[in-house]
Amino acid sequence: MEHIKTYNAMELKTKNGSLLIEGPISAEQLSNLDFHKDLVAFRPAHQQHEALIEIADLPEGRIIIARDENLVVGYVTFLYPDPLERWSQGNMVNLIELGAIEVIPKHRGSGVGKGLLHVSMMDDAMEDYIIITTEYYWHWDLKGTGLDVWEYRKIMEKMMNSGGLEWYATDDPEITSHPANCLMVRIGKRVDSESIQQFDSIRFVNRFMY
Repeated sequence: MEHIKTYNAMELKTKNGSLLIEGPISAEQLSNLDFHKDLVAFRPAHQQHEALIEIADLPEGRIIIARDENLVVGYVTFLYPDPLERWSQGNMVNLIELGAIEVIPKHRGSGVGKGLLHVSMMDDAMEDYIIITTEYYWHWDLKGTGLDVWEYRKIMEKMMNSGGLEWYATDDPEITSHPANCLMVRIGKRVDSESIQQFDSIRFVNRFMY
């Protein structure tokens, strides 16, 4: 499967000024941008910047960013699932994972997350993919936002819905370990029924729970 990436962009006006949301961007472009020090949800900012540069270089890797001039203030990543996760079973070439989405605290609540997903889905090539995201409450910034798990889950689900991702059932033990965790999925218009059946067999390993 050829991984086609078509660049798209939009301007988002927020109470803290205008941001440019763009992508997928190349590793070279990303390495020439500054990375905000508050992008620390997954690892220290400089390490996360390096990780995104590596993802951007992957054939299937997609990085969409929100930036204030030369400063990256938010991003979303798409790539193949981790080989250690069940979602990589079957080596499906048309299944990619929304691996991370992060926006600095200053710009939260301004529609930046929705903007990142909107620009991501502007690329027609996304209709060739099953896109998944696994949401785990222990990754959420409950302390920084002051929200409880259910309030945060509601906001997260609403944001993902804006990108066309919907809740899907699964018997994955990590997801079922807490009721706030969830699997969200967007199935592109050109995904064939055989791929959907294969994905269903990955979602439910214990068939009696189907």
